[in-house]
Amino acid sequence: MGRTVVVAARLVTTIAAPLDPASSEAPRVLHWPGRRLLVQRGDTEVVALDLDACLAGRASEVRFPAPWPRRFGTVAVSPGRDAAVFAGVHAVRSVEASGATRWEVRHGCWYGGCSLAHSSFDEYALDEDHRYADSGSVAVGADGGLVWAHVRAPLGGDAGAEGDQELWAVLDAADGRVLGRVDTMTAASGSEHTPHPDPTRMGLSVGEGEEGSPALWGRWDGQRLTAVQIGTELVLLAVSPSGGHLLTVDVGQWSLSLHRAEDGSLLRELDARDAVPPHPRSTGEGRVYWDCDAAFVDQDTIVAGTSECAARYGAARHWLVDARGTALRGEVSYPFPVSGPVRSAGDGAWYTVSEDRTSVHLWKPAGEN
Repeated sequence: MGRTVVVAARLVTTIAAPLDPASSEAPRVLHWPGRRLLVQRGDTEVVALDLDACLAGRASEVRFPAPWPRRFGTVAVSPGRDAAVFAGVHAVRSVEASGATRWEVRHGCWYGGCSLAHSSFDEYALDEDHRYADSGSVAVGADGGLVWAHVRAPLGGDAGAEGDQELWAVLDAADGRVLGRVDTMTAASGSEHTPHPDPTRMGLSVGEGEEGSPALWGRWDGQRLTAVQIGTELVLLAVSPSGGHLLTVDVGQWSLSLHRAEDGSLLRELDARDAVPPHPRSTGEGRVYWDCDAAFVDQDTIVAGTSECAARYGAARHWLVDARGTALRGEVSYPFPVSGPVRSAGDGAWYTVSEDRTSVHLWKPAGEN
C-alpha cells in the first residue's frame, strides 16, 4: 500500500436543518433526475426544501403534517412535493401539505405479536410493544407516478394472505391503487429503498437482524412487478447516474461491490483491508471497514467512507474510488472536519450532516462546477 493521494473537496453550500434536532431525525437529501429535496422529519411534521431553490437563494419550503410520530415508521416525499407518503405500522398513507389524506392502503401489523387489522393509529398508540415494531419503507419513483412500498400482508384487505408474509408493492401515487406485488420471502426488522433514474425500477434492502440482509432489484413493466434477489447479505448503497450499475456493501462491511443493474451480476469489488490505509492514529486494534452509505459522484467515480471505524480517532475519513477499476483514487480532504458518512446529493455532489445535526454540507471535488 503506497502513499495516499489527497483529493480536495469544495464546499458547495451549507443549509440549516429546518427542524430542532432534539425532536427530529437527521436531515437527508432525496434526489431524482432534475429534482433535489432536503427532507427532515419530526414527530408532528415533515419539512421538504427545494434544494436547488436554496442554492439559488430562494426559500422554498413545504410542510406536511405527520399522521403518527416518527418512531412508528418512515416517510418519502414526492419529487413535486405534492404529497408525503408515510409507511406506518398498519398502513401506507399519502398526505398533502394541507393535512388532507390523499389515500391510505392498510396492511398487516408490523408488530409480530399482533394479528389485528388496525383501522387507525389510535388503536395501538399507547401500546409499548407496538412502539418497537418492525417496519417497512416507501419510495416515490423519479416521475412521481409510482409509490413503491414494502409492507406486511394482508395488503388492502386481501383475503387468504398469510399474516407473516411480506410484500413489495407498486401503488398508483395518485389514488393508492395496488398495481402489482411480489412476495419478498423476507422477515424484516426494517428496510430501505434505493431509487433508480428510471421510475419503473427500484432497489430494496431488507434488514433481518442476525438472519441476513436480502437485497432485491425490482422492475414494473406496466403490467407486472418482478423482483430479482441480488444477494442475501448485501446492502444497496447507490445507483450510477446512467442507471446501469448498482453499488453495494456486504453486511460485514468488508467490500464495496459494483453490479450490473440489469441482472444484479457482480462486476468488481474493493476490500477495505486491501485498499484503505490504517488511520494515522491507529494502534493496530480493530479493523478498517466501509460505511453503509456511499454515492456516485459521476459514472466513473464513487465517494465512500470509513467514518464508522474511524470515529474513535475524531474526524471522518472519506475516499474517492475509481468505479472503472474499483480502485482507491485518494483520500478526500475537507476545508474543515466533517462527521459521519457520505450520502448522495445528486448532480455530482454528496453531502454530510454536521455532528449536532443542525446543518447539511454539500460537496463536490475541487475544480468541478
